[in-house]
Amino acid sequence: MIFDKGLVEAALFSASGPLHLRDLAEKTGLSEESAYDAAESLIDDYNRREGAIQIIKTGKEYLMQLREEYTHVAGKTSDGEITKGTMKTLVTIAYNQPLMQSELFKNLGARVYDDVRTLVDMGLVSKKRVGQSAELTTTKKFSEYFGIGSTKKEDIRAWIDKKQR
Repeated sequence: MIFDKGLVEAALFSASGPLHLRDLAEKTGLSEESAYDAAESLIDDYNRREGAIQIIKTGKEYLMQLREEYTHVAGKTSDGEITKGTMKTLVTIAYNQPLMQSELFKNLGARVYDDVRTLVDMGLVSKKRVGQSAELTTTKKFSEYFGIGSTKKEDIRAWIDKKQR
């Protein structure tokens, strides 16, 4: 017998990045409400289990990933875990850091709020409240994740320039 949680778990496991609730529902054939209930229940299940895998929710997107404390065992993960749109947001932050979230919004649009939430949850970006906005910078984990070897702004910028050639 196939259960809703199993369908959602399979969809998250096979996804190359975060899945929006509507995509999760479409992929599993469930209603958005059933997909939401199953995903939320899975988050609780994985948190109770305290294993190496977790399911995180950012906005209306869900992602299955390794818990941070286990990433060293798996080694460097593939860039495919971050969607193209989120990667564009990350590169923009990394290249222009420190960058105000309000400026990022002006340049890339409303999707940056979900992207920033995802990147903060992944530990790749740090967010510090400044007035009505937030200042965004990359973290040490960002440099480790991509194998940059430095957390200096100019080294990160040079690495990005080299990658874009």
